[in-house]
Amino acid sequence: MKSDVDAYYPSNGRVILHVDMNAFYCSVHEAEEPEKYRGKATAVAGSIELRKGIIVTCSYAARQRGISTGMHVNRALKLCPDLIVIQPNFHLYRKYSNAFMKIAYSYTPLMQATSIDECYLDITGSRQFGTPQQIAEEIQRRIDEELALPCSVGIAPNKLLAKMASDMKKPRGISVLRIRDVARILWDKPCGELFGIGGKTAEKLRKIGIYTIGQLAKTEEETLTRAFGVVGVWMKQAANGIDHSPVLEEREQNKSIGHTTTLPTDIQAREDVNRVLLNISDQVARRLRRQELVAGGIQITIRTPDMKTITRSRALATPTENANDIYDEARRLYAEHWNWDKPVRLLGITLQQLTPKCESAIQLDLFEYEKQPKKESLTQAMDMLRNKFGENAVVTAGMLGDDPSVLLRNHKLRGTSLQMDYVNKEGLDLP
Repeated sequence: MKSDVDAYYPSNGRVILHVDMNAFYCSVHEAEEPEKYRGKATAVAGSIELRKGIIVTCSYAARQRGISTGMHVNRALKLCPDLIVIQPNFHLYRKYSNAFMKIAYSYTPLMQATSIDECYLDITGSRQFGTPQQIAEEIQRRIDEELALPCSVGIAPNKLLAKMASDMKKPRGISVLRIRDVARILWDKPCGELFGIGGKTAEKLRKIGIYTIGQLAKTEEETLTRAFGVVGVWMKQAANGIDHSPVLEEREQNKSIGHTTTLPTDIQAREDVNRVLLNISDQVARRLRRQELVAGGIQITIRTPDMKTITRSRALATPTENANDIYDEARRLYAEHWNWDKPVRLLGITLQQLTPKCESAIQLDLFEYEKQPKKESLTQAMDMLRNKFGENAVVTAGMLGDDPSVLLRNHKLRGTSLQMDYVNKEGLDLP
């Protein structure tokens, strides 16, 4: 005889949760300084002075005032003069991300993080914690009580519907979406609201007379494959609420690690360029070590004041995790492929051909072999200090230059990128 809890679990199916943090970056700042930000209209954005004045996310109080993601800060301030604009702090966001995922992971080892603020959980085998609704409520409650962060949770038989369900009630919602509910709840919505269909794909669907998810669900598969290829099969299945993709326990290994910095002012002097490259090399090397990887290739990105972008790359003679090695190669690439009399607006470094450090044979000559243990000890100590006190706890002399005032400017440069550390690989937008 089934217990009351077992009755909520299918005998031959899955139960998936999608945990989605609400206005994550703003919520993190509110959790850190509630007296300053609670209930206020806030937005996380790059500064106008550093030419990154775009809203990355905003609080729900700000959304009620007409503020939205992607809006320029100038326009947002006109709509909401009392808007509090906060500089991004990705070290802090990663700290809270790790904390909420640790809570989620305690209910199932089948957890897949798809971005810094969301994850899937396969709780099919988690009956000991209660019904799916009870587990969702407990995860939501613990994240709120332990971290002071709001989240929404979707409950469904697959990842697609769980993601759709978590979007149904925000903030602090819990929603259930079953296969039998798809026609009633989703079919009258535009195709662009189906997770995985981007704006370009939705427009292409409209051009062939398909406007709603319901119409997409009923369209002949042959029609869709003729217009979209094999993806057409997936689209029809998704519109009918069908998704067989598993919850992956581990994220795919990154194919590359990169960082770009838009500069406060255009630069061209050798010492300024090298200082920025050293800063970026330090950041990407630290992220590389954090994932216990080494890089076998490097690419630099240069953008001119007129927004022309070029990239140049080369393979490394020996895989490395060392910032100095990365910096040396980046300087060589820049000097070989760019004239010093030409100003640049943006610089970036991307590490490629990544492999686990434990699987890589790093060759050292006799002198380097003797120095290596000391180098690794120093690097580990620097990483430990930064983990505890923040990214700017340790700054090398090369980052400062001859003028002490460069310290402040350099610290600003280190925080100008708005790149995400996680990429949602579930999205789909066809050209």
